[in-house]
Amino acid sequence: MALLTSPLGDDPRLVPGDVDWLQLVVGDWQLLADLSFADLVLWYPVAVPEEPERRFVALAQARPFTSQTSLHRDIVGSRVRADLRSLVDEAWRTGRPTVTAPSAYAPDSSMRVTVWPVVREGRTIGVLTVHQNLTGQRIPSRLELVYRESATQLLTMVSRGQWPDPDDPIGGPHRGSPRVGDGLLRLTAEGRVDFATPNAVSAFRRLGEADPLEGRSLARIVTDLQDERRPIDESLPLVLTGKASARAELEVRSVSLTLRTVPLRDDTGRIGALVLLRDVTEVRRREQQLVGKDATIREIHHRVKNNLQTVGSLLRMQSRRMSSPEARRGLEQAMRRVDTIALVHETLSHGLDEHVDMDALLGRQFRLAVEVAGDGRPVQTEYGGGFGQLPSELATPLALVINELATNAVEHGTGPEGGRVGLSARRTRTAAGEWLEVRLWDSGAPAAGHPEAPAGTAGEPDAGPQPAAAGAVPGAGQDAGLGLRIVRTLVAGDLRGTIDWSPRAGGGTDVVIRAPVPER
Repeated sequence: MALLTSPLGDDPRLVPGDVDWLQLVVGDWQLLADLSFADLVLWYPVAVPEEPERRFVALAQARPFTSQTSLHRDIVGSRVRADLRSLVDEAWRTGRPTVTAPSAYAPDSSMRVTVWPVVREGRTIGVLTVHQNLTGQRIPSRLELVYRESATQLLTMVSRGQWPDPDDPIGGPHRGSPRVGDGLLRLTAEGRVDFATPNAVSAFRRLGEADPLEGRSLARIVTDLQDERRPIDESLPLVLTGKASARAELEVRSVSLTLRTVPLRDDTGRIGALVLLRDVTEVRRREQQLVGKDATIREIHHRVKNNLQTVGSLLRMQSRRMSSPEARRGLEQAMRRVDTIALVHETLSHGLDEHVDMDALLGRQFRLAVEVAGDGRPVQTEYGGGFGQLPSELATPLALVINELATNAVEHGTGPEGGRVGLSARRTRTAAGEWLEVRLWDSGAPAAGHPEAPAGTAGEPDAGPQPAAAGAVPGAGQDAGLGLRIVRTLVAGDLRGTIDWSPRAGGGTDVVIRAPVPER
């Protein structure tokens, strides 16, 4: 959950680590809300020169999943109510909790409010109010009594600076973090099960444990269930004994549970622990299916790459048999395009990320295209990178565009003595979003009939590039070949961008492509 940090500012009362501690409280206090069947609000006093009394502002708010809320309105950023201010102020000044709020705050007796200081290293750095809805209250069950008793123990630890535990691995590799309603065990200091919720009992029955859990050692129960041949999560012993904050995963008989332990302490030391658990069998099954599908997709990319390389080899052999230079040149161009697509599939076969490292892909592709098109001439390449990570659906069209432009630059922008061809990119952000600008240039060659075209229809810088005009064919009337038609189609269609040709100072040609970068 988010913490409103703007009221904290540069408050001199806070020392390094205080805001992080408040973030820890808010990040883990759903457990408190669910155990106490109550709404939680975190308050902090904001100094106002013209007001003699402290102005407490709500920094965060949580609602329970185990009960109906008593605070329907979002009060984050609001000031504390006048009839509750004295209790909050007292908890801030004294560092002691107020167990019962006056009836003035709830004249209809439908709400009970308790106030707890949030303490770190002996200093009060916030105040926590617990708002319990009493509507329809009845004789509580044992489960409710255990929940509320556990909530009181945790709140007492908050008021002593003992909870949350900064070493608790929140998140981590164990996805599917359990909540109170998923299943809960309360352990004694010796690690015996003192109480088990019905959902926890059902989860252990799915593991194969049919006997009652209460009164037995949790570590012994799990040890008897486990297959000695299977690997064991190294954090599991800490979870099963309740000696430290830890998270682990347990798999028995194809049933997977994720577990989390929260030690309970008082002035004398550790008095027990709460173990939250959740059945994540279906989650893990779907993850395994995704892993299998990922492997299948990688294999498909690999086979497509192999097939394309075979096609390229057939085209290469066929071109050698051609007596017509024009036919041979056409087959060689087709071969280069097939090889470009094969290189993209080879890159995609190594991973299934939604984004591709285009610098690695295009750097290799650009140099290969220049080398093949140079046909033994000493053409130097300059590659500046700057593409970064781009969506995988842009990999093939962008690689084909670079291949065609690099080939065109070598053929028309360099002479028999060679020349230079360069490629670079940069990403910019405008009001219209993020844009990729690709620049490919050549050094020019004496009397080289390089196809040129006037600047295209690039939009204003603030507005971002506009879609390429359908009639803006580079080299129209001179050399409107297949390669340039492919470039125009891919830039305007797949990349949704623009392309401009312009002469370089000192000779040669600049080609600039501008295309939007899809948001992640």
